[in-house]
Amino acid sequence: MIERVQFFDDIVLSWMGKMHTPRRNKIMTFFSKIGEKGIVWFTMCIPLLIYAPWRFFGANIIVGLAIAHLAGEIIIKHIVRRVRPCHKLEDDQLVVKRPKYYSFPSGHTTSSFAVFAVTLFRCWPLSFLVFFIAAMIAISRLYLRVHYLTDVVVGMLLGFVCGSISVIIFNTMTLPF
Repeated sequence: MIERVQFFDDIVLSWMGKMHTPRRNKIMTFFSKIGEKGIVWFTMCIPLLIYAPWRFFGANIIVGLAIAHLAGEIIIKHIVRRVRPCHKLEDDQLVVKRPKYYSFPSGHTTSSFAVFAVTLFRCWPLSFLVFFIAAMIAISRLYLRVHYLTDVVVGMLLGFVCGSISVIIFNTMTLPF
């Protein structure tokens, strides 16, 4: 079973390499960069945390990001220890520098979909924009060949679960916001 998944992942990786153009490289690098360390999501939270009526929503996103980071980056990546696909490629095949850490699950995708889940439950009209950005970040990780398809799919699911857990936690407590 694992061999079949890896075979499919390798096919997607090869297909992504054939899609590269200078313009797409710039677009995908942009989306990947804004997803680094949750920059786009923390930036989005600044006005939410400052404006009192939205503070609960902003705090809910921050907790969702923290849960996602703990689950994906701290626990799962260090258990699975999957080597990134970019380590199979030659330097001239890469668009970005090789990340240092493990591949599974995609941290960019996990954090993005945690924010999407919180936004879907707390402010669904905004969730369309958040989903677009989250999806582009996830696709960029495949396009740049720093993650396998399964890394990204599991990151989407894990992120959505972590964001949902954050919403459940916030629904059960009364906060002084």
